[in-house]
Amino acid sequence: MLESFTGILATQVFNGIMLPVQVIIIFFTFYYFMLSMFGLYRKKETKVTVPEKTFAIVVAAHNEENVIEPLVDNLLQIDYPRELYDVFVVADNCTDKTALIARNAGASVHQRFNSVKKGKGFALEWMFHRMFRMERQYDAVVIFDADNLVKDNFLFEMNSKLCQGEKIVQCYLDSKNPFDTWVTNTFSIAFWLSNRMLQLARYNIGLSNMLGGTGMCISTSVLKQFGWGATSLTEDLEFSMKALSHGIKTSWAHDAVVYDEKPLTFAQSWRQRKRWAQGQVDVASRYFLPLILRGIKERKWTYIDSAIHLFQPALVMIATFFMLTNLVSALQPHYTHLFALVMPWTGWQILSAFQYLYPIAALALDRLPWRAYVGLILYPIFIYSWIPIVFLGFLNSKDKQWSHTVHTRSISYHEVAKHKKLSAVNRS
Repeated sequence: MLESFTGILATQVFNGIMLPVQVIIIFFTFYYFMLSMFGLYRKKETKVTVPEKTFAIVVAAHNEENVIEPLVDNLLQIDYPRELYDVFVVADNCTDKTALIARNAGASVHQRFNSVKKGKGFALEWMFHRMFRMERQYDAVVIFDADNLVKDNFLFEMNSKLCQGEKIVQCYLDSKNPFDTWVTNTFSIAFWLSNRMLQLARYNIGLSNMLGGTGMCISTSVLKQFGWGATSLTEDLEFSMKALSHGIKTSWAHDAVVYDEKPLTFAQSWRQRKRWAQGQVDVASRYFLPLILRGIKERKWTYIDSAIHLFQPALVMIATFFMLTNLVSALQPHYTHLFALVMPWTGWQILSAFQYLYPIAALALDRLPWRAYVGLILYPIFIYSWIPIVFLGFLNSKDKQWSHTVHTRSISYHEVAKHKKLSAVNRS
């Protein structure tokens, strides 16, 4: 009798754990499926073509002598009136020739040395304080990483957004080396998928977008009013949430493109993503609950959606727990399977198939070259490697040590543009 009672109690407790776990997984599965549907199209946009806004382009660079010159050359030749923008390079704790090379290339170089406050967020905050004391003031700040290359029309696209009243804008994050290795290929697919099925989708339905670390345009009025203050390991996500907490959404510019250098090896990719996971857990601990409460209070879904985005590391851990539990067949009879109740098994199979079709759709809609599709074969390896990374990020979320990614692919913008043009011709 006692054993029977203990068994019933254990089943109830286990069921009490598994039911909310399943509810969370089902909700997120349906939510992201529905959100991605809005990335399958592009709504019509009216663009301002007259150059009006002034820009301070800021490049944060730590020991980037291999890649800084092509970027500065690129920035000084983009299609926008030269008198309406300036290029600043923050040589942050550099021990190489980054400052010298950037200065010789034509940038205004500011050297910073601080052995305590290390990292991109601190470097940007330091530079913004210096800029606001300069004689010349700008309408907006545009932030790039040293390994980037920028499409010619970038500032025209940002000018259009600012003229239409936007305060914070994120650009399309492309890759300048998508076919160097299988890692750069799968990493690039992840960004292409996010650009189309998450960022564009959110923009299409009026939600707030997420800043992506580079290609970020921020009105100086916002920076002066609220300050930068984003010094975590994911300063882009932190500032997105900080701005939204003040009611300022981030917009999206699908036609403004930055070509980012993706890590060449899996080890480099692992370290970079671990830093992102640490930073996201840190930001979530500070902004998740306030955004949920504000969304409920003001009845605005954009706050809830951003909180959902912050919940992703927790979702990975919850889904992993559920997956491991289902591997133990002896445990399965002890909880109610909501998946079977919500939808027949064939329905879940169809839904799962769409999860694999969405990357293909993202590549096709943005007209990526055929070589990009080859990476889909190994893409699941990249995706599932997030599981241990997220757990490590959670365990090390208090560690604020900045992990620098070494960049070596010194490619000119003309090389990238030529390749993109050739790919477009081959697809036509």
